[in-house]
Amino acid sequence: MASQNENSLNHVEIQMPKPRQEVAEESSNIDYSQRAQWLRAAVLGANDGLVSVASLMMGVGAVKENITAMLLAGFAGLVAGACSMAIGEFVSVYTQYDIEMAQIKRDRQVINEEVEREKLPNPFQAALASALAFSVGAIVPLLAALFIRDYKIRLGVVAAVASLALLIFGGVGAVLGRTPVTKSCVRVLIGGWMAMAITFGLTKLVAHVGL
Repeated sequence: MASQNENSLNHVEIQMPKPRQEVAEESSNIDYSQRAQWLRAAVLGANDGLVSVASLMMGVGAVKENITAMLLAGFAGLVAGACSMAIGEFVSVYTQYDIEMAQIKRDRQVINEEVEREKLPNPFQAALASALAFSVGAIVPLLAALFIRDYKIRLGVVAAVASLALLIFGGVGAVLGRTPVTKSCVRVLIGGWMAMAITFGLTKLVAHVGL
């Protein structure tokens, strides 16, 4: 009996607290893929709203100097784009939800289906986030052009404000996703410039040809 007690005492393990370095390494190994759903909807929605509406306003501004036409075109683009983004995101996420739920039901090892259901992406939240993000991005060029009456200055301000907003959105997305900030900002900015330039040029060309 005494020998058994001695053996049990000899096998007692003392757990020491983890060094700060290990704790830091564990915290740095956080899986940021869980942020992908809302981050993708928010960042892409804001970028799409900004680029789409700014390009639309630049295209209308290429052939119409009237500020009312430019603002109405931008507002119509905001509403249509937000609805389109919300519906598209809802359908996409709901399809993913149905597929994963079917897999859960086929998996006999899942004990608590409700717990697994809560881990799945919410289609309504994704749709709302996408629509709101699109609206936030789309309202930027609208506000930039709202109080400027001069035609050329208005086009320049819309392009400049849109460029600044693209840099901000690209930087925020890179920081939240832990990706290189410079590459993200440059990529988003060049894409936005190309969209605005192509829309402006083609619209002016079509108006000049008279199609």
